Amino acid sequence: MQMGLDFTLVEELVAGVDEVGRGPLCGDVVTAAVILDPQRPILGLNDSKKLTQAKREALFDEICEKALSFCIARAEVAEIDRLNILHATMLAMQRAVEGLHVTPRLALIDGNRCPTLSVPAAPVVQGDSKVPAIAAASILAKVTRDREMSALEALYPGYGIGAHKGYPTPVHLEALARLGPTPIHRRSFAPVRVAYERRSSALATLL
Repeated sequence: MQMGLDFTLVEELVAGVDEVGRGPLCGDVVTAAVILDPQRPILGLNDSKKLTQAKREALFDEICEKALSFCIARAEVAEIDRLNILHATMLAMQRAVEGLHVTPRLALIDGNRCPTLSVPAAPVVQGDSKVPAIAAASILAKVTRDREMSALEALYPGYGIGAHKGYPTPVHLEALARLGPTPIHRRSFAPVRVAYERRSSALATLL
C-alpha cells in the first residue's frame, strides 16, 4: 500500500504516527499521532533526529498550536516488559490514534508495520523524512520523551539519564553495573536483566 502513496497529494485528515524510545534501557516508549491543518502550514518539519533541540522545541509548540488534532501516548515500562518492545510500541501507537479528537481517514505509520487500528493504515519506511504529518508526530514524541527523561535525572542521579535519554551508552552501562537497575529500567532488556541478576547474586551472598 505504501508504494502507491503520493506524498505530495495526500488527502486531508491523514494522521501521521511515530514513536520514540524503542532502543533505550529505561523509560516509557512514547508515541504521537498528528493530523495537520492544510490551511495552517508548518515550515521546517523533518525527522526529529535531524533537527536541533532548539528547532524541535519551537516546532513542538507550533504543532500543538496549529494541528487539527494531536495525541501523545505511551506504553509504560511494565507493559514493555510484559508484552515486549514491539508489541508495546504497537499498543502505544494504537492509543495515540484512538486519542485523536478528529477521526482520520488514513493513518500513516513510520516504519514497516502497522498497529491494529479502527481506521485504514499504511506503513511508510523512513516516513518521518517523507510525510510532514509523521515528521510532526516524531517531533512531539521526541520532545515529550526527552523532557521526561531529563526530569527523571533528578529522581535517579548518577546514571546520566538526562544526557543519554536511557540509551545504552558506555556511561549508562557503567552506571547500571555500578549502581544497579532502577524502577524505570526495562528488565526484559539484556543489559538490565544481567544487572538485576548480578545485584541479586550479590545480595544473596550477604544473607
